[in-house]
Amino acid sequence: MTVVEKDEILRIERIETSPFGTNAYIVVCEATGESVLIDAPGDADKILDRLEGTNPICILITHRHMDHTGALKKLKDALNIPVAAHLADADSLPVEAEMLLEDGNIVSFGKVTLNVLHTPGHTPGSICFITGNILLAGDTIFPGGPGKTGTSDDFRQIIQSLEQKIFMLPDDVKIYPGHGEPTTVKKAKEEFAFFSAKSHDANLCGDVLWLKD
Repeated sequence: MTVVEKDEILRIERIETSPFGTNAYIVVCEATGESVLIDAPGDADKILDRLEGTNPICILITHRHMDHTGALKKLKDALNIPVAAHLADADSLPVEAEMLLEDGNIVSFGKVTLNVLHTPGHTPGSICFITGNILLAGDTIFPGGPGKTGTSDDFRQIIQSLEQKIFMLPDDVKIYPGHGEPTTVKKAKEEFAFFSAKSHDANLCGDVLWLKD
C-alpha cells in the first residue's frame, strides 16, 4: 500500500496487486472515514485489510477486463456494497452492477466528490474518475501512451476520448493509471503532440507509445 495523495479532505491509497501488477485505489474521506474502492484486480485479502478502519460504500469499476475485476466477486461477497460501472461494460462483469454510471455523473461520499468521465476506446465502457486535480484513469491513459486497443476504430475512439475529455483538463492534473506510475496532463499532452506531428498507418492500434510510434 502506498498513500499517493492526502489533504484535509481525502486520502488516496494505491495497492499494486498480483498477478498483473494492476493498481487498485482506495479513496477515503478524512472527515467521515467513508471510502470507495476503485477496481478489484486481485489480492482480495490485501484490499480488505487496507479497507479496515474505513467505511466502504461502493466498488467503482473503470472497465470490464479481468485484470481489473478478478477479485470483484470475493470483495462484493465480503463487503456487501454496491458495484458501479458504465452500462456498456456492466454486462461483462463477474457480478451484477447495481449502479450504472454515465458521463457527467457524480459519486459523492462524505466531503468527497468523484466526477465520472466516459472515455471509450480501451473498452466501450471505460471510465475515469476525477476529483480536484487528481484523475483516476483506469486503462484509458498511461505514462507514454493510451490504453491498448484492438482495432483501428478503437484507437481512433480512444484518441477522441483523450482529446475531448483528458487533454481538456488543467495541465497540473495528476493521472493515476490502472498500471504503473502516475503522470500529468501536461506531460501526456506534450508526448501526444510529438506523436501527432508524425504520419501513421491508418490501421494503427494495439500498444501504442507516443514517443516511439
